Amino acid sequence: MMMSSNNMECSAKAKEEEEITKISLMRSLVETQDPSSKEVDDMTIRRFLRARELDVEKASSMFLKYLKWRRSFVPNGFISPSELTHEIQQNKMFLQGSDKKGRPISVLLAARHFQHNGGLDEFKRFIVYIFDKILARMPPGQDKFIVIGDLDGWGYANCDIRAYLAALSLLQDYYPERLGKMFIVHAPYVFMAAWKIVHPFIDVKTRKKLTKNPRHRRQKERRKLLRTKTGE
Repeated sequence: MMMSSNNMECSAKAKEEEEITKISLMRSLVETQDPSSKEVDDMTIRRFLRARELDVEKASSMFLKYLKWRRSFVPNGFISPSELTHEIQQNKMFLQGSDKKGRPISVLLAARHFQHNGGLDEFKRFIVYIFDKILARMPPGQDKFIVIGDLDGWGYANCDIRAYLAALSLLQDYYPERLGKMFIVHAPYVFMAAWKIVHPFIDVKTRKKLTKNPRHRRQKERRKLLRTKTGE
């Protein structure tokens, strides 16, 4: 049974009022434990609440861990390109305008990623550097971004499970509700082995935002279409 437009409006209004109430409750809670949280806007508080299904206690715990991590990992308030020599040289990730909703688009060329002497720590700093650059480009009122992961040319030499899990952890733990959508395109068949390892670590909310377009699936669709046209 479909909800009427009036019922939908009432439901949306009730949810909005619930969020406003819980934002106030969470703000009171976190400000007593970490005074620096007073500088954080309501949109940020709301993201952490939504990431934890509006559970104030869980969202507060997540948020306080974020503040502690941020002070430790980005003590100067930003990460300098001089800290990312190996990562930037690979020229594998860049910003590419925005979608119709104003969400910034980031493009990842996965075949350009290789492990290097900078290690996992530099990679994690690079991910935070990119995320922060994306957020700096967000228009007022927007809080999500789009990622296009282009795996054209990806092979075993590019496979880096530790890096994938590190990026996923950063996104889910410290940038909740920032991902609007991620499109994984041109994925070769060999990528599926790596995907099976990473997939269990992706939370339910993030999984719903992922769209895969594996190359081998497109090839199957083309063969099916060809058989239909030829009457086979």
